[in-house]
Amino acid sequence: MTTAPETSRRQKREAAEASNNKSSARRNGNGTKRTNRAKSEARLGWLIAGPAFFIMLAVTAYPIAQAIYDSLFSFRLTSPDDRSFVFLQNYMTILSDTEVFWSALGVTVLVTVVTVAVELVLGFGLALVMHKALLRIRGALRTAILVPYGIITVVSAFAWYYMFDINSGFVNNWFGWVPGIDSDLDWFANFGTAITVIMASEIWKTTPFIALLLLAGLAQVPDELVEAAKVDGASWRQQMTRVILPNMKAAIMVAVLFRALDAFRIFDNVFIMTNGAAGTEVLSLLAYRTSIGRLEIGLGSAVSVILFICVLLICLIAIKFFKVDLASGTDAKGGK
Repeated sequence: MTTAPETSRRQKREAAEASNNKSSARRNGNGTKRTNRAKSEARLGWLIAGPAFFIMLAVTAYPIAQAIYDSLFSFRLTSPDDRSFVFLQNYMTILSDTEVFWSALGVTVLVTVVTVAVELVLGFGLALVMHKALLRIRGALRTAILVPYGIITVVSAFAWYYMFDINSGFVNNWFGWVPGIDSDLDWFANFGTAITVIMASEIWKTTPFIALLLLAGLAQVPDELVEAAKVDGASWRQQMTRVILPNMKAAIMVAVLFRALDAFRIFDNVFIMTNGAAGTEVLSLLAYRTSIGRLEIGLGSAVSVILFICVLLICLIAIKFFKVDLASGTDAKGGK
């Protein structure tokens, strides 16, 4: 026989369990609803992007697979039937060549790091100018800034080459008053000046691309957050570091990732200005010279595969560093 207090406690316990069951069911129901919505959005995304994705995969998968296959053989283009399977010997040969491969890799990394860092700073400044410009001049300003990016890379490289060439260039005459510059300065004769011109041409041409991406990121920053920060007495620096930049994280990641991948595969500027002379050879040029210049298809394919692996590593590092969910525009922790 139970007493009244025990009955009351049992009823309270049963009521609490029932309440917990309802809350759990409600959470499960919402979770199912969210899951179904996520599945529906994923299905729609595949329907929209799927055809383009499979076409790109079909176009790129065969060359990649062929390069990997060719890198396992030793043969020359002049005698394609005379080939021998060497497995990873081509990779060992390349990786053990400190003077050629590792030098080219170092130059490639240097160009990538410097150009992307400078372009990010200059691009953000240009994005702020375009974002704050008056409405009546905004369109003309954006068009003017984007002109360098619209020029073909080969044309841009030739223009920069003729600007700094010791015979046909005007830079030495115009800037002869600058210490270290005179009419006899051959910009492409040594590594320091040659790589400076190469990186300057790359920065000049592709900074507008960074600015365009960061401008899109600035447009996504809610004006209410900036105004609230101003009301709270935040300085310009605090507004930038605590409000604007955190909300632009996805745009910054896309800009850095796209430009890093493009800069790491730099070829045109180096090929036209120096053709790898003065220690300016990069990985793309090394792959070209090995495959086309020396007709060593196996070694050239191995260099291309290593370049492809480096590009994949850049993607993984950027994604891990920024921790941004591009689908939702938030970081991996769920915050803006």
